[in-house]
Amino acid sequence: MDSNTLIDPYDTLLLDLDGVVYLGRDPVPGAPEALRRAAEGGVRLAYVTNNASRTPGAIAEHLSTLGAPARAEDVVTSAQAAARLVAERVEPGSAVLVVGGMGLRSALRAHGLRPVSTAAEEPAAVVQGIAPDLSYGLLCEGTLAVRRGALFVAANADTTMPSGRGELPGNGAMARVIATATGVEPVVAGKPEPPLHRESMLRTGSRRPLVVGDRLDTDIEGATNAGVDALLVLTGVTGPLDLLTAGPHRRPAYVAADLSALHRPYPAVLRSGDGWACEGWSARWDGGRLRLDGHGEAIDGLRAACTATWEAAGEGRADEDAVKAALDSRLPGEGVRRP
Repeated sequence: MDSNTLIDPYDTLLLDLDGVVYLGRDPVPGAPEALRRAAEGGVRLAYVTNNASRTPGAIAEHLSTLGAPARAEDVVTSAQAAARLVAERVEPGSAVLVVGGMGLRSALRAHGLRPVSTAAEEPAAVVQGIAPDLSYGLLCEGTLAVRRGALFVAANADTTMPSGRGELPGNGAMARVIATATGVEPVVAGKPEPPLHRESMLRTGSRRPLVVGDRLDTDIEGATNAGVDALLVLTGVTGPLDLLTAGPHRRPAYVAADLSALHRPYPAVLRSGDGWACEGWSARWDGGRLRLDGHGEAIDGLRAACTATWEAAGEGRADEDAVKAALDSRLPGEGVRRP
């Protein structure tokens, strides 16, 4: 790796998967190459995903076929975090009703718990995670068990998940079925809640992690909750407008077009008069609106715009109408995904 690159201060990358490394079955362009380069430079890679449907081994195999360096032990899932959370709250060997796939079943067995599929087994807990074949019948079994007093745990609360076809319903949307039917809110294991970050730290032993994600409400907020730095890449769900209007807990330390930024120096955003400058761009807040001027890489303009906008918004959120005109006129999209 080059000296003074973005990645230099960190010993581990805690990488989201969907929207960062791949979209559906296909790799994000350039992502596998950037990750191989990081691993060759001695940085630990940990793939941290809210998706609980697949086992770590299956995920690692998928990553390997895409050209990303990955072993099963490099994958940390919300299923593993959920299983640990349940194991800490129920008796050893307890039955746990799984409203989800093999990823959850495997993780529960690793903690000495017994996965079951019906409320008749009198499970101590119900754990829900997304699965392609999730059925109405299984949702009914979960509802019955929760009504009888079983602990209700959701692997994650993502309302959507990215795919090559667009955003699809996520586990958070499906978990609302049981929550609505029972009036019981689940304990959430995945990002942005602490259990998944805790699981990641236990498994990697990292001291200086960098969270890398594409979602403000899970990856970035989760990093903020854990008190660690985060890089937001624009290859998934989040676009420039989302970023500029983010609240304080969803503002990343770094913003980049894609993972290749890990291996380049991160440009400073510096105070300039009554605004902020980054490379050839300047941004300031004037008359309640964002003013953006300059030329060069669009991502540098976005970095300057974020600093100016977040300073003006303080502990609040910028209004969309106050920033959209600057985005539309000055950042036409080259190098920065449109919102």
